[in-house]
Amino acid sequence: MSRFLDVFLYSQRVGLLEQDDSGSLWFGYTRDWLSKPDAVPLSVSLPLREERFNRAACRPFFAGLLPEDLQRHLIARSLAVSEGNDFALLDKIGGECAGAVTFLPSGSEAPEPRAWEFQPLTREELEARIAELPKRPLLAGQAGLRLSLAGAQCKLALAMRAHGYALPLHGAPSSHILKPQSPHFKNLVENELLCMELAAAVGLHAAKVHLGKAGQSVFLEIERYDRFAKPDGNLERLHQEDFCQALAISPERKYQQEGGPSLSQCFDLIRTHSSAPALDILQLVDAAFFNCIIGNGDAHGKNFSLLYQNQQIRLAPLYDLVCTQAYPQLDPSYAMKIGKERHPEKIRASDFQDFIRKAGLNERAAFRRMAALLKKTAQAISAWPVLPEQEPVVACIHRNMVWISRCLPPS
Repeated sequence: MSRFLDVFLYSQRVGLLEQDDSGSLWFGYTRDWLSKPDAVPLSVSLPLREERFNRAACRPFFAGLLPEDLQRHLIARSLAVSEGNDFALLDKIGGECAGAVTFLPSGSEAPEPRAWEFQPLTREELEARIAELPKRPLLAGQAGLRLSLAGAQCKLALAMRAHGYALPLHGAPSSHILKPQSPHFKNLVENELLCMELAAAVGLHAAKVHLGKAGQSVFLEIERYDRFAKPDGNLERLHQEDFCQALAISPERKYQQEGGPSLSQCFDLIRTHSSAPALDILQLVDAAFFNCIIGNGDAHGKNFSLLYQNQQIRLAPLYDLVCTQAYPQLDPSYAMKIGKERHPEKIRASDFQDFIRKAGLNERAAFRRMAALLKKTAQAISAWPVLPEQEPVVACIHRNMVWISRCLPPS
């Protein structure tokens, strides 16, 4: 027997997600939604139409809302569902996802803001919740809590209220994401903090971050750019989708070498769907170049997103900026090729030229822009109040700035 979930966007029912007897997914928009003059699609990969989308067409978007790798395995085990069952996971934890999409049992109504509940957390309670995350990611299974965040890293979504952090219950939105220290990568919190703050310091549009602490737990606090506070104090969801979702690429293939997006595909996506493509292509060029500077080998298709706001589609603020090259156990190569190369030691001036051509930019102007960003980064990092935990990251940045400067033409 088929199972169904109602799919909501901005608290309006827009479609039905079905899992048929064979376990395959199907998605279709409702006639009511299609009849609205202001109806919008869930994704650029799922355009408005009466015909349903089969598993191949719809799974990349819906699976892209779910946690990955070990986080997904542990959540499935906590909830006693199959790790490979996207539908069952969305049924259990699809109440608060990235963007403005939520999932409810068929026939349900979206909870009104007056039904939302925020459970305050003391610092001691927050520390205890963080300690639970390695065994119970996203606190899966807690009554009233249905959180889903994509990615392989341990994290928790909370709402910031007047009294401090709170768990968002019964359909309430979160406002912040907390990332505790990783048991596998030393000082990952301080690493991401530096990379994100440095991006903002050199003029890139990046999510706001802060260093937080609860007892002995250190964490990175990220302000959600897909949420905003209305004048009445209620939180509003903004819709977004990552580049893999927009390009109908499943999250298991997020890396270019596994069939994931290339920078050329990313530029084409912006060129086709952004409301301000010229500006957003420049932002994406800056982001890709900055990832080279900081040594971020994990800037794959799920770490760039489109943000839907005020009837416009724009490149979302940057997030998940990390110097992966600070960890010798990781491959130093980039997730997306610069020109024809992934490994920094093999990238040459010709690869940056190819990168610029694919972006559709004037070569001389683009090289000037890249040289300016390199100079800004060098000036910012030289004056940075570096924490001891961040010194390996700074060493990587200095090393990368040396080889990159050799690839750029003299100014």
